[in-house]
Amino acid sequence: MSDPAVERDAAEAASAFAHPPVAPDATAAYGEHPDHVVDFYAPRAGDGSAASAPLVVLLHGGAWRAPYDRAHVTPLADFLARRGFAVANVEYRRGSSLPHQDADGPVAGRWPETFDDVAAAMDALPGLAASALPQADLRRTVVTGHSAGGHLALWAAARHVLPAGAPAGWRLPEPPPLRGVVALAPIADFEVAGRLGVCGGAAGQLLGGAAHLAERSPYADPAVLLPTGIATAVVHGREDIVVPAAVAESYVEAAARAGETVGLTLLDGVGHFPLIDPGADACAVVAEEVAQLAW
Repeated sequence: MSDPAVERDAAEAASAFAHPPVAPDATAAYGEHPDHVVDFYAPRAGDGSAASAPLVVLLHGGAWRAPYDRAHVTPLADFLARRGFAVANVEYRRGSSLPHQDADGPVAGRWPETFDDVAAAMDALPGLAASALPQADLRRTVVTGHSAGGHLALWAAARHVLPAGAPAGWRLPEPPPLRGVVALAPIADFEVAGRLGVCGGAAGQLLGGAAHLAERSPYADPAVLLPTGIATAVVHGREDIVVPAAVAESYVEAAARAGETVGLTLLDGVGHFPLIDPGADACAVVAEEVAQLAW
């Protein structure tokens, strides 16, 4: 007998991935690896005469696994650009396409390279955007990301609260200059994600396997990197079976215990993929959440 939840998830995924990729207006490198690139989308709203627009930094999901790159969120980047935002779509190194670490399939992420790349990209963005996308107002920067990219967005905003001993280049001496973070169905609490088996144990793989969980979680898990002092909103579908809403709810509760308020928008009848689907109503909610922080 078919499972209605699985069928709905498959249909939502098919809809989200049916949009053709949208080419950027410019691309720039932030390092030497082929994945060290950022695609820039100029704001397209109105007559195009605006002198400046908020910058949205977009981090794609895909369980930190190699088969999933930034191409699948280019329709979302275009969607945001058409609503008046300047957009930077960031690529980063992901896991090997070959199973190892006793995994059943491709392994999620690379330690420390995935985090190295996000830190380097965020640090390089002001200079890259100033050259490639002069309309971008860096004083109004919002970071967003979906699923694993939602995790990385939260992590990028928490670099100033990383514990001492973090790998070189990760920790910032002060909060990053962000207006806020909008995390979309983020893998935001590694303990809960592991317990629920999210994405086949991807969070544990990102950290290098069970032997490294205790050692590395304090440097990577958003639920322990609190409070950040940066405005944060989480958008999650109530019907999400890929990253259950319980993961986001646990993160929001952890923030409250740390004395910080994180906004949580739970969308009825919505699963994992409509948040990045320009044809879905949920995507408009995402744009509204970004606008509330950026404008």
